[in-house]
Amino acid sequence: MNALPNLDRFRKRAADLEAELSNPAVFADQRRAGDLARELQRVRKLLTDADRWQSLQKQIAENQQLVTDPELGELAKSELETLRHALECADRDVQLGLVPPDSNDSRNTIIEIRAGTGGDEAALFGADLFRMYSKYADAQDWKIEVMDTNPSDRGGFKEIIFSVIGQDVYKKMRYESGVHRVQRVPETEAQGRIHTSTATVAVLPEAEDVDIQLKPEDLDISVCRAGGPGGQGVNTTDSAVRIVHKPTGVTVRCADERSQLKNKNKAMRVLRSRLLAHKQEQEAAKMTAARRDQVGTGDRSEKIRTYNFPQNRMTDHRINLTIQNLPAILEGDLAELIEALMTDDYNKRLVASSS
Repeated sequence: MNALPNLDRFRKRAADLEAELSNPAVFADQRRAGDLARELQRVRKLLTDADRWQSLQKQIAENQQLVTDPELGELAKSELETLRHALECADRDVQLGLVPPDSNDSRNTIIEIRAGTGGDEAALFGADLFRMYSKYADAQDWKIEVMDTNPSDRGGFKEIIFSVIGQDVYKKMRYESGVHRVQRVPETEAQGRIHTSTATVAVLPEAEDVDIQLKPEDLDISVCRAGGPGGQGVNTTDSAVRIVHKPTGVTVRCADERSQLKNKNKAMRVLRSRLLAHKQEQEAAKMTAARRDQVGTGDRSEKIRTYNFPQNRMTDHRINLTIQNLPAILEGDLAELIEALMTDDYNKRLVASSS
């Protein structure tokens, strides 16, 4: 960025937002007030980053004039490198601030992991992914709540559904949606042959009541006895809840709690989130083909990543990134990976927004 873009429209927007938020009547709608406050915070950050960019440009120009000074030249040279690095960071921050945010970024998230091809090994891999995300969530100070599980006989998960609650959860976790592939020697493999298994991950922004209105007549709710591990109380009471959304056929089952009411509430949360994702996918389908190519579809049918145990590497195929430290990745050290995915996404969105 050789020069700052014209930010007058952002300064005007900040003034308009400040005026609107100064009106007490706005807070009658808490959700709208929250949206306005978050937008104001984002616009203010952009303007602050732009001011920092201009200040750094001025400091660099001043230091360049001092390079030939016999007394201050060496000091000016050493400071120039630091200032130029800071300018690069400020430049990137300004560019990212110009990209319209995704309305889902600040939402909590529901993640669904399902074993794919590979039988028991795929289910064990699903458990590995759940543990990886749990470790990452702990590092981010997020809270995980298990919604439903379908364990396998060998200790894996044929399916596990859980919510992740915290700041910017969907903003970071959205890139995990897709087919994850693992290549390793299963514990049951006597001849040491490498097997390839898969698990699918669906990442859904958690819906709120105002997002999806559910009519009682559209729901078929039934209860049944919960099965699988969980203790005697779980297995001997009719606590599992199954909900079918008649208009779409979407079916949700939750049986992780002993309480039928808690399972019903969890099932409703999952149902709303699946319907919100379906609604947003339909809206995204209306975009131009070029736009979809630029930002990607996020479809979970796309193979996104390979975890290769013999070669100790993880490869994300979307950005051709390989990290040679698979144990750290599986321990939840996803910061480098997610930062790279976010940067790639922002760059594509920046190109799309300026075209």
